Amino acid sequence: MTTTETPQASVPAVRAAGVGRVFPTASGDVTALGGVELEVAAGEFVSLIGPSGCGKSTLLRLIADLDQASSGELEIFGKPAARARIDQDYGIVFQQAGLLPWRTVGANIALPLELHKVDKVEREARVAELAELVGLTEFIDRYPDQLSGGMQQRVAIARALAARPRLLLMDEPFGALDEMTREYLQSELTRIAAETGAAVVFVTHSIPEAVFLSDRVVVMSPRPGRITEVLATGFGDVVRDEALRESPAYFERVTAVREALHGAPVERANER
Repeated sequence: MTTTETPQASVPAVRAAGVGRVFPTASGDVTALGGVELEVAAGEFVSLIGPSGCGKSTLLRLIADLDQASSGELEIFGKPAARARIDQDYGIVFQQAGLLPWRTVGANIALPLELHKVDKVEREARVAELAELVGLTEFIDRYPDQLSGGMQQRVAIARALAARPRLLLMDEPFGALDEMTREYLQSELTRIAAETGAAVVFVTHSIPEAVFLSDRVVVMSPRPGRITEVLATGFGDVVRDEALRESPAYFERVTAVREALHGAPVERANER
């Protein structure tokens, strides 16, 4: 008997159906998220944007199995979040790089591989590959305090990619960086995502950043967080560079996201 398997690419990287999160407090329950419906396709770059406290980071934590939903269903590549975590289906990067100061760049990148007992030869080859990917080959023997903030974030991205995850979760990873470094790393991130084929869910407060990076921008409401608009940038395979930042199409999409955040009707918004 033959069986037909669903092609891997057709399984969403993330599927949230009616996802809610309620936090009990001494003064009563606080609803952080309510009825979130979202699908992120394999290989897709999606940004979450909304006012402070709208539940962007909460949703990311639910996807990462760092917290559990109070209601609804959440799947990562068709699996429960806990199973996806065990299977190393995702890597995660936070605003602070969180590097171990006593380990070199190479040793920090290697940490997930060591924890999963990858043999030394394979581990060293993977670390070298990732150091090249993020442009840090010549710094592989340096320590975190010898690196700039932007370089530390590149190490954090490399570490998150060490186990070849199919999904990268990023919680304002460039929020603490200066504008020039931030723009450089935005371009680098789009290149890395394209080269690895990983889907990305990216939390940001910056409208220009969300538009520049994303295939789609998910706009969330004030608490309780709900998705109010999903806007496709329409950039497709266009190279994310300075020419894009200065294009009319880019400014049009920035304006559309800004209007969506302020509750204005958005025309030409593509939702799927």
